[in-house]
Amino acid sequence: MRQNMQTILGAGGQIADELARELHRSHSPEIRLVSRNPRAVNPSDTLARADLLDAEQTMDAVRGSEVVYFTAGLPPKTELWETRFPTMLRNALGAARAAGARFAYFDNTYMYPQDDRVQTEDAPFEPVGRKGRVRAEMATMVLEEMSRGDIPVLIGRAPEFYGPGRTQSFTNALIIDPIKAGKKPRVPLRDDTVRTLIWTPDASRALAVLGSSPEAFGQTWHLPVDDDRHTYREFVAMATEALGRPSSGYTVIPKWALRVAGLVSEPARELGELLPRYQYDNRFNSTKFITAYPDFKITRYRSGLGAIRDEADAGEDR
Repeated sequence: MRQNMQTILGAGGQIADELARELHRSHSPEIRLVSRNPRAVNPSDTLARADLLDAEQTMDAVRGSEVVYFTAGLPPKTELWETRFPTMLRNALGAARAAGARFAYFDNTYMYPQDDRVQTEDAPFEPVGRKGRVRAEMATMVLEEMSRGDIPVLIGRAPEFYGPGRTQSFTNALIIDPIKAGKKPRVPLRDDTVRTLIWTPDASRALAVLGSSPEAFGQTWHLPVDDDRHTYREFVAMATEALGRPSSGYTVIPKWALRVAGLVSEPARELGELLPRYQYDNRFNSTKFITAYPDFKITRYRSGLGAIRDEADAGEDR
């Protein structure tokens, strides 16, 4: 008898860890975590060591799975993305196909146009920069697998993150973390364009909902966001208030300064590829998900920032 095994490729990242918690809590106790050095999230988790660059190891790790989630990440080095990411995804898709498993791909928006067009699931791929081209290649690979129809496939796509814990995002690094530390936050390019951010636990919970819904497969989904969008000017004020820190204003970093920083800083170089999107309103639309799953509770910005404050306060108390 086949078990309801949920396998997460790329275990250890924040999205994967929260996904494991949510799957265990609400969908299935059969969780397998796969990475080169996996660590249990839930007491009953099964661990599988595998290098996703190795097709045979990936095949072994996926065998017997009901659903496979691809949440793997790489350090922000363009060469690694170009040489490793497509191979990892190709191996994962091949392994899921061999296992007859459903495949849920966690994606971002790097391949979308970096302008003020509303981003829906039908947005065209017009990548800017090398990382954007890699993500376009990968998303196309998944769409082609979806079209073949050998296995059920879905894409869950998220905009820029903000969140608790080890969240790796420009908003955390430039705004939230400095405010927590009593320092002046920094805003890239402009403070008057609206941003769309997703609370990282919401992204994981929504991916679990999709992966556990047979009717969700064969489609691309924008994961749910708070549609009460704010400019960075407003977000800084809201974060300062929510985190209980005195306001010290903020600095808008001009393009030339980011370009200079990119000469010596890898994170600054990565941000450099995405600079065009900070010049325009960013309107990521998740109406499709919200309509299909109206009971899903979206974390509002003030609630998310409040949770970050509570986490910081708990850390100070220890």
